[in-house]
Amino acid sequence: MAIKRNYKKRGSTLGLLLMLIALIAVVVAIILWPVDANASRVEYPSQQDDIEATTLIKAGDVAPNFTVEMLDRSKITLSELRGKVVLISFWATWCPPCRQELSHMQEGVIDRFQGEDLVVLPISRGEEPGKVKSFIKDRGYKFPVGLDVDQSIYRKYASNYIPRSVVVGRDGVVEYVAVGYDDTIAKEIEAAITAALKK
Repeated sequence: MAIKRNYKKRGSTLGLLLMLIALIAVVVAIILWPVDANASRVEYPSQQDDIEATTLIKAGDVAPNFTVEMLDRSKITLSELRGKVVLISFWATWCPPCRQELSHMQEGVIDRFQGEDLVVLPISRGEEPGKVKSFIKDRGYKFPVGLDVDQSIYRKYASNYIPRSVVVGRDGVVEYVAVGYDDTIAKEIEAAITAALKK
């Protein structure tokens, strides 16, 4: 009898152990289950909702007109660029994804679309000209840069979050808007420019 009781006790312990292992496996599987491919860009639905709420201009809207002063003190007015495709990129020196986008801009956009009716317009948001000038010079960038010290231009397009890229078509209508920057967004920007140039 003692042997039989011992056997039942060991069997019961083994069963509990197997159930515990199965439970742990289920929990681990839930945690590691693949998420949406866009999760690397915006991790939580609430953050995505917040980004959408701060986006004032979307694809299909007429791009708000503005005149921006460039680092070289020249001025560019968006409405005067009708007939060309315009890439507007709002950025700041302190923003890591902005710096990533700027490092890609010369080769990935300006050089790639050289000779096309494309105007690339990176606009520094909320920073003093001296700081922006030093940043551009230190990195050896040669492309023109706009200044939006008081964020008056930016606020026509959004209330928060950079980098923010806007592709405006030849007719002045927004073709594409992106918030953030990664390889996927870079490809989307290039595709949006290509499509807009064909119209």
